Amino acid sequence: MFEKILIANRGEIACRVIKTARRMGIRTVAIYSDADCNALHVEMADEAVHIGPPPASESYIVIDKVMQAIRDTGAEAVHPGYGFLSERAEFAEALKQAGVAFIGPPVGAIEAMGDKITSKKLAAEAGVSTVPGYMGLIGDADEAVKIAGEIGYPVMIKASAGGGGKGMRIAWTDEEAREGFQSSKNEAKASFGDDRIFIEKFVTQPRHIEIQVLGDTHGSCIYLGERECSIQRRNQKVIEEAPSPFLDETTRKAMGEQAVALAQAVDYCSAGTVEFIVDGDRNFYFLEMNTRLQVEHPVTELITGVDLVEQMIRVAAGEKLSLTQNDVKLNGWAMESRLYAEDPYRGFLPSIGRLTRYRPPQELATDEAAVRNDTGVYEGGEISMYYDPMIAKLCTWAPDRAGAIEEMRNALDAFEIEGISHNLPFLAAVMDHPRFVSGEITTAFIEEEYPDGFAGAFPGVETLTELAAGAAALKMRVEERAAQISGAMRNHRRRIDPHWVVALGEHRFDVEVVEEGGVARVRLNGAQYDVITDWQPGQTLCRATINGKPMIAKIDLITGGARLRYRGADLKVLVMTPRVAELAALMPEKVAPDTSLMLLCPMPGLIVSVAVEEGDEVQEGQVLCTIEAMKMENVLRAERKGTVARINAGPGDSLAVDDVIMEFEG
Repeated sequence: MFEKILIANRGEIACRVIKTARRMGIRTVAIYSDADCNALHVEMADEAVHIGPPPASESYIVIDKVMQAIRDTGAEAVHPGYGFLSERAEFAEALKQAGVAFIGPPVGAIEAMGDKITSKKLAAEAGVSTVPGYMGLIGDADEAVKIAGEIGYPVMIKASAGGGGKGMRIAWTDEEAREGFQSSKNEAKASFGDDRIFIEKFVTQPRHIEIQVLGDTHGSCIYLGERECSIQRRNQKVIEEAPSPFLDETTRKAMGEQAVALAQAVDYCSAGTVEFIVDGDRNFYFLEMNTRLQVEHPVTELITGVDLVEQMIRVAAGEKLSLTQNDVKLNGWAMESRLYAEDPYRGFLPSIGRLTRYRPPQELATDEAAVRNDTGVYEGGEISMYYDPMIAKLCTWAPDRAGAIEEMRNALDAFEIEGISHNLPFLAAVMDHPRFVSGEITTAFIEEEYPDGFAGAFPGVETLTELAAGAAALKMRVEERAAQISGAMRNHRRRIDPHWVVALGEHRFDVEVVEEGGVARVRLNGAQYDVITDWQPGQTLCRATINGKPMIAKIDLITGGARLRYRGADLKVLVMTPRVAELAALMPEKVAPDTSLMLLCPMPGLIVSVAVEEGDEVQEGQVLCTIEAMKMENVLRAERKGTVARINAGPGDSLAVDDVIMEFEG
């Protein structure tokens, strides 16, 4: 077995690999850029080597720099994680020539499966179902439009060397094909150093289901069930689960056997994933094979009990697989939520900054439930603009799907993140969405259920009433504390009026609160709500039971009440005396400033191009400029017809959120 391995990656996956290596008694080496000098993976590793400036193109994906770090530390093997150099055949070959083990598949398999055009041809030869498409390389946008028309819209424009949703666009028209080709090409070049593009038919009503395979160098190859990855945004997975709620045992077996056949066709060893698109009739088609560990691998580990990183290390060390296909049993259900530094209320645009609060839920593992949080950040650390915006992967397990969802709801409720925008409210809303709960999902779920973007969750009347009762109970806690302080200072306690008005948005509740033996008894709408909690003023997380129902909410006290966040809802709660409530109703509302004649930068980023000039008349939907943030290009369009009066920024300029890019005539 190896004594020392280098992890050629960063963030949560580097931390994940370090944990398993440490358990196996293997020393680890981290690499880091200037932006990551204080990163968690650097702190966790036994050694760390600096490899360059923040951009990945000048540090993490520069093979010579990584090879030098290997030589300097004497690492015997390298785990590439995912992304960066994980599917670069040149890197695996350089390691081979240097006599360093690659904790991944052989060079030939990477070359064959890493190129999506070649992989589709090999899949067809191996008897694997494939999606119709054009397998040749596409030279320019005109050719892309021609081919798309021949295949028939809609089509998927994809980077041949792509992955993780980068370099992918769906086109429904010639114009979208032309624009998507160029954007995909640009993203592919920036992310992978390879701008080759191909096009295939986009399957409507699709599910994205993938098979985890594991092979050794002795000819054994098995599959470890499937993962449902249909909850996606911009082709980027957001929520994954294992197993799939859609597959039956017959389809699972057929997909698994085809995945193994493809892996064996290229002498695959190590962990890998064969991705399929599945239609409503359970017909499945090969998409691609990822010759690396997948981001969503924890859900497979939770239902199989197999540590995939450990297996990868053992295979790279020449060991035989310790389990056969008959040994693989799927136990229970697992969910994974990807927490991203992005603003769901602004079209999921990236967010950067310091994590002023980062308090994940407590991890646990019992026969009834499990909570796991894979992360590479810490409270006080920064989310950089240079890398993927992932904060953490929150995973839960339970004996069945309903239980796994409920565990995830509670874990998301208990997860505290402050200082940056994040998608936690959106994840919580999805977990409560009836369509998701039913399992009737496709890759179009987010687009169909949130066509106008995410504006927050809106609790039903029953939940609002419970929250109002809880808010009143907390207000009583605050008043009691104030009364105790008053009594200590003045030798008498002030009287607490039990009558309050709770305002939750447009809803008003008249309540009466009485404290009896540690229970706040709240009279509201003719009913009684018994609230039990150990919450104290100043705490930002409140755990309570309301008439026996457990609830976890985030609480930030404000004048007269609190900001309350629960199950994706972000509510301002005011608890007032009846007289104050009467006066508050007469207060005028603050009018937001008019920015309708401005194009504001929706995220921190770099302007790639400006498509208009001052004096130009633009039409609704016309491209105005393109901004790059966190390795993704974002096209900004005109919301309506107008004339450009002033352009305040140009290509190469770095902008902050809400900086004015251009102004229009009134």
